[in-house]
Amino acid sequence: MKPNLEEALNHLPHGPEFRFLDRLIELSPGVEGSAEFTVRSGEYFLRGHFPGEPILPGVLLIEAAAQLAGVVAQSAPDQFPLRSLRLTALRQVKILGAVVPGQTVLLHARIVGRLGELISADAQAFVEDKLVLSANLSLSGTAAESAGKSTGT
Repeated sequence: MKPNLEEALNHLPHGPEFRFLDRLIELSPGVEGSAEFTVRSGEYFLRGHFPGEPILPGVLLIEAAAQLAGVVAQSAPDQFPLRSLRLTALRQVKILGAVVPGQTVLLHARIVGRLGELISADAQAFVEDKLVLSANLSLSGTAAESAGKSTGT
């Protein structure tokens, strides 16, 4: 069964205007996944970063990786999705190249640890087989049952 991006994104707090995943390529629920994001020349954030030589801001490259890590974590079959999942820490972040309009970023995220409401993931981003981002990300949220929401049991 092919992974459904829209369904997967429903467990993240982001609205459509702030999503940096275009296509979910592979998903091993709760374990790892791959996705793509194509940087389009008309993106609002490119107008000032940098005029005449636009590049995808590194923080948005990290955000794309964090969104994929969130999709992977929230799809775990043995865990309830966390409410208000957010990026809460960054470690060992290396931005190793620039991404320009027209390029497609291949993202990969793997969950390396989970302790209650805290999730740790390793993420990478590639453009044309070149590593442009490597990072360890922490995500956290609130368990649905502790937020006063019924789990249906």
